[in-house]
Amino acid sequence: MHVSRETPDAERYFGDDLDAIDGYVQRLASLGIERGIIGPREAPRLWERHILNCAVVVPRLPPSVSVADVGSGGGLPGLVWAIARPDISVTLIEPLLRRTTFLSEVVEDLALSNVTVLRARADEVSDRFDVVTARAVADLGKLGGWCLPLVKPGGVMLALKGQSARAEVEVWTETLRSLGATDIVVASYGDAPTPTTVVEVSR
Repeated sequence: MHVSRETPDAERYFGDDLDAIDGYVQRLASLGIERGIIGPREAPRLWERHILNCAVVVPRLPPSVSVADVGSGGGLPGLVWAIARPDISVTLIEPLLRRTTFLSEVVEDLALSNVTVLRARADEVSDRFDVVTARAVADLGKLGGWCLPLVKPGGVMLALKGQSARAEVEVWTETLRSLGATDIVVASYGDAPTPTTVVEVSR
């Protein structure tokens, strides 16, 4: 299935890298569906619901940081961020072979030199990163346990969440602080009718 890009926001976030993000979207809409990486109903709304939902957070990333995407799945948000920001280095952490195979193929096909694909669980990773992110993976309690140990001191976990973000923060604040969290902020990005909600947890 070919997914057309009918959004003026794409150029704002991807600039000269529109061909790369288009290539990624087409692979998600074809190989991604064939291999069960995403559901077939997601193809028509890939741009609005997934690509731009991730891209709007890109301005939050400091220059030249190292990023880990935990439970990367089909590469959201890690691949989107890597394409939009060639200055950052992104490690996609994913335990399932069929997903890491897909991610590795995309990285090779699009010649993304700033991306590393790592087949592992988060608790098996010893590296530390400036930014650790996850999208649609687990509740904040579990995410904190997986992600915060990977965050360098002074770094941040950026958890892309839905409308339940504030309620989750209330439930899991004590747990996050026990894991080393300092500031915990719920932020919104983008000017879409439903902006992207991010729980930002500093360490």
